[in-house]
Amino acid sequence: MSVRRVVVTGATGFVGSAVLRRLAEAGPDVTVRALSRTPPAGGATVGDGVRWVDADLADADSLRGVCDGADAVLSLASYIGPDEGRCEAVNSAGTAAVVAEARRAGVGRIVQLSTCAVYGPGPHRGQDVGELAPAPVSPASRSRLAGEAPVLDAGGLVLRAGLVLGRGDRWVVPALVDAFRRVPAGWGGGEGLASFVDVGDLARLITAFALGDGTPAAGATGVLHAHHPDPVRNGDLMDALAEHGVLPARPAEDWPWPRCLDALAARPGWVSERQFTLLARDHWYRSDAAWQLAGIEPGPGPLARLGAAAPWYRERGGPVPG
Repeated sequence: MSVRRVVVTGATGFVGSAVLRRLAEAGPDVTVRALSRTPPAGGATVGDGVRWVDADLADADSLRGVCDGADAVLSLASYIGPDEGRCEAVNSAGTAAVVAEARRAGVGRIVQLSTCAVYGPGPHRGQDVGELAPAPVSPASRSRLAGEAPVLDAGGLVLRAGLVLGRGDRWVVPALVDAFRRVPAGWGGGEGLASFVDVGDLARLITAFALGDGTPAAGATGVLHAHHPDPVRNGDLMDALAEHGVLPARPAEDWPWPRCLDALAARPGWVSERQFTLLARDHWYRSDAAWQLAGIEPGPGPLARLGAAAPWYRERGGPVPG
């Protein structure tokens, strides 16, 4: 393999740090420029081929020159909180600024991590890209959808991921913990199906598209779904979390969906009805194409990976994401 020079935005984030580790393990022929507003003190050791760069997506001037000489840019930075101005600055304008700099530098490969949340409220049951029109409802998902446009205009690849699990997850399982505290029953029979992916498997997929010289991955453009092909049943996920001591055992009693929503509204907490619905009802999307193009196996699935992240989840519980 020829030398590959890769720029990574959001390199200290949940997904970005997993991708960074994967790239660092790819060998001496891969060098990485890791961008972050707050690079680790002393440039935390990830690998000899990783160099940290202080850059802020909300400050276009700080991005000048960061893509010079790069073969690929991985746009992995995002803000998923409620601040609409910050969503716009990071997810939309910030992504556009990174892409503009990549195009100025003549980078041939741009890969952006987006989200299936751009499709808005479900139920969604097995649709592939192109079979479902985006209809985002939150500032985060609207701005992330807007951030896809410059990537696609540049001939890049957008990966829309489902719900991401693993050590470092500050949203998905903490949200389930908060919701279960407020709705202590089976949710509509636990039959809801959703798309999940372990963060390590997602990192493998992103890395394959970044480094896939001479493979179909190298020419992949447009939009692909990026999570495990098999959806996860809500009841199975809750049972697995209970087995790992993250949640209490799921009660035998199942509450119908209207009662679940009433219980959620009756007890204070940070998970909204929209977020609860996303976690507990059908929101799954076909993703076979991404793994086939990348030429790698998706792995055993996110439930099989939960054990490694269980200590993180047990320590963290269900606080508001910070």
